[in-house]
Amino acid sequence: MSLMRGLSSCWRIARRSLRQHALSSAVTVGSAALASGLVMSVFALSAQSREAFSGGETGFDAVLGAKGSELQLVMNTVFHLDTSPGNIPWSLYESAKTDRRVDVALPYAVGDNYQGFRIVGTTEDIFTEFQPREGEHLEFTQGSRAFDPAYREAVIGSVVAQRTGLRVGSKFLATHGVTGAGGPEHPGEYVVVGRLEPTNTPTDRVIWIPIEGIFRMDGHKLTGAGEVYEAQPGEVIPDEHKEISAVMIRTSSSGAGRMLEFEINKGDQATFAWPISESILQVFDKLGWVVLVLEGVALLVVVVAAASILASLYNTMNERRKEFAVLRALGARRHTVFSVIVIESTTIAGLGALFGGIVYFGTFSLAASIVREKTGVVLDVGMLHPALYWTPIGMLGMGALAGLLPAFKAYRTEVATTLAGGGY
Repeated sequence: MSLMRGLSSCWRIARRSLRQHALSSAVTVGSAALASGLVMSVFALSAQSREAFSGGETGFDAVLGAKGSELQLVMNTVFHLDTSPGNIPWSLYESAKTDRRVDVALPYAVGDNYQGFRIVGTTEDIFTEFQPREGEHLEFTQGSRAFDPAYREAVIGSVVAQRTGLRVGSKFLATHGVTGAGGPEHPGEYVVVGRLEPTNTPTDRVIWIPIEGIFRMDGHKLTGAGEVYEAQPGEVIPDEHKEISAVMIRTSSSGAGRMLEFEINKGDQATFAWPISESILQVFDKLGWVVLVLEGVALLVVVVAAASILASLYNTMNERRKEFAVLRALGARRHTVFSVIVIESTTIAGLGALFGGIVYFGTFSLAASIVREKTGVVLDVGMLHPALYWTPIGMLGMGALAGLLPAFKAYRTEVATTLAGGGY
């Protein structure tokens, strides 16, 4: 009980001191809050970004495309961010579709956009075979449906609908290019017949149209047979002239994926990116030093915050020496004075960690909104990360350590000399 009474007394003294030095205390709490919030944000964003881009569901486990960079191929087809590395002949899609090692093969053709949102030509099977997450399928909003491959019809993602104002029944013209940089518009309006429910994936930022529409888009020239061919209205396009950007593939097994990767990549006609997650992980591995630098800077900010706590308390020692001398004269022991300062510094750090949660929420939410706007990938601010636990604990420890030097200075207060008007 005496220990509890002693701690209670120390806390009352520390609390009164914090109120007396409210401005300096508030500034120091603010620096500690920024430090802890920054640390939590950097570590949580780093972990979630890596998981979202490399470990999230994509609906497929491989991409077949033009010879070149696997990463570019994946970014173009899965995240709809990069340009296409080139085209492959239709025959490769036909071969993949009939291969016993392939469960699903869907052709993708890109090259156009509407207000910066990627237009992807494919088959109507996308709406039954694509799985945003395991066991889930794309769902249409009430009153909408899949496109008819024989007509100029389109299905839009939820983000496209929100940002462009398109809705079922709207008509639009496709713009040449995938960047939305004001390229020429293709004649021939498309009518929106379907809108997809949100999936919180890059699919929300896509406009889907029949792949035949890409082939017949005015100004698109096919070179699948090695010669320029331009589709004519009402004329059937021979398969040998068709070419596509990529084929999205779901293999029957990991062994099948490994076999296909070896067979296709050893040739010079195409690239087989399998598994998709490995291509993304290569980016994070190559940029790992950047993450380490950011994490190091965040931890350094914590050290600076601890130093500011130390400086704030240490600089008040001279004006508080008479206060401590009076306490000693009234019977307070040296360790009581020492404890008061350590409690003060720990309280400042604790308040900083508490308000750091607000900083974390704001920083993470802003970063997550930017990532979603640019990529369609959703980061969850509510997902727990170990940094959310050890950062407050670490801040309390740093605060206690920061209080040791000023506490030792207070501990050395000489009662008689100080009350007589002398120094330490």
